[in-house]
Amino acid sequence: MIKVKKYLYIALIPFFASMALNFPFPDVNPYGETIVSVFDIPVQSENGINYVGITSLLLLIFSLYFLMKSLKKYHVRLVITAIMIAIFTPTFVASSFQKTFATGIYAISYELDDSKCSFDKTNETTLHGVCELPFKNYSKNDVQFTIEFYKRYSFEDEIPMVSLMNNTAPYRVKLRGNGTKRVIIETNIDISKMESQIDDGEATDVNIIIKSGRRSRKL
Repeated sequence: MIKVKKYLYIALIPFFASMALNFPFPDVNPYGETIVSVFDIPVQSENGINYVGITSLLLLIFSLYFLMKSLKKYHVRLVITAIMIAIFTPTFVASSFQKTFATGIYAISYELDDSKCSFDKTNETTLHGVCELPFKNYSKNDVQFTIEFYKRYSFEDEIPMVSLMNNTAPYRVKLRGNGTKRVIIETNIDISKMESQIDDGEATDVNIIIKSGRRSRKL
């Protein structure tokens, strides 16, 4: 089935590199985004082009090209299999690790899609913010951590509503072992010095940073 082993070996390097760039742990961002952010390299352009995503796709295409060249037969079947592995393996491995071996904040799962914040103006100078953040602790031990808020990309909103919740951050949370908790965070925000004041608003898919000691995760 293998025609040229050298091409197969060449295919494996960009294949695993592509999966590594898309590995969704320990942060909500793929691991590739975490790496480039350390070097202050832009992850995404203002018009929405994701540089890491494009790099990962190009590596995968390069890998599939040499995979095809290495095979005598079953080209389509094995290429489709390789694509499925590249798509589903990173998520499966990350989820399996978190549910079995992870400890501390690495065992904490955050339901980003089910998170939300709401804001209401209580008077001319005060905005009241309430956030609901759902968590699951896969560890058998209690886990304590702090929560802060951030915007995933600096250009997402003209007014950083969610970031205003950092007014009284960090917020301390404790999750029981194997426990599920919907954390409610409330704070009053002084908006008297804001140029563009907010009367009310809502936000979903709330990005947060959880920290414990020197460890931190962007979720």
